[in-house]
Amino acid sequence: MTDWIIEAVLLDMDGTLVDTERVYLDSLSETLDEFGLPDAIATCHSMIGLPGPECQALLVARYGDALPLADINRAFVRKRDARFATGLPVKPGTLELLDTLQGARCRMAVVTSSSRKTADQHLTLAGIRARFDMVLTRDDVAHGKPAPDLYLLAAQRIGSAPRNCVAVEDSSVGVAAAASAGAITLMVPDMLQPDAATRGKCAAVLPDLHAVLTTMQQRGRFVAAPALI
Repeated sequence: MTDWIIEAVLLDMDGTLVDTERVYLDSLSETLDEFGLPDAIATCHSMIGLPGPECQALLVARYGDALPLADINRAFVRKRDARFATGLPVKPGTLELLDTLQGARCRMAVVTSSSRKTADQHLTLAGIRARFDMVLTRDDVAHGKPAPDLYLLAAQRIGSAPRNCVAVEDSSVGVAAAASAGAITLMVPDMLQPDAATRGKCAAVLPDLHAVLTTMQQRGRFVAAPALI
């Protein structure tokens, strides 16, 4: 049964399209361990899906104002960039999904909590930057995820109602943003499985992007969106 009218697909980036969350988790947990800070893994898990400035604030709140944040940031960047030097893999099903959506002339946008600079870097490292005419980042709104602002802006710029947009997310923070905006929200969990509250905000929780594509094809009908605003 076809019950979704899909004019656009709005895609989170880190952990959804590109396999960056493991890089970030490993780099940051190693850095926190080096600085002798406890509960590194749990701290890193609590940051998944949050914008960078909120992650910084979380570190200070957890470890205190005396935290050598600048030194930690530099060490983290060195470790992260060393891993990125070998390239950035896409998540399973990414290329098939993008190929199919392009073939169906379905509008796409990246909707990410990362900065513009980071988004361009990650998409380029993964070899998919040229696939997207529209990339919306935390630099484009006053309030990032879990606020709905990014998704509302993406729908507005594409010229579709949020209810005709499918949002694909990997984290509870992203799911909250997409669902609050009124988008059809699909989740592909990456590092953490969703709790009951997060599941309740999703139209479906799926194992990978192959399943996302199959679900959209089974439950939805792709239509051309109005002209871009």
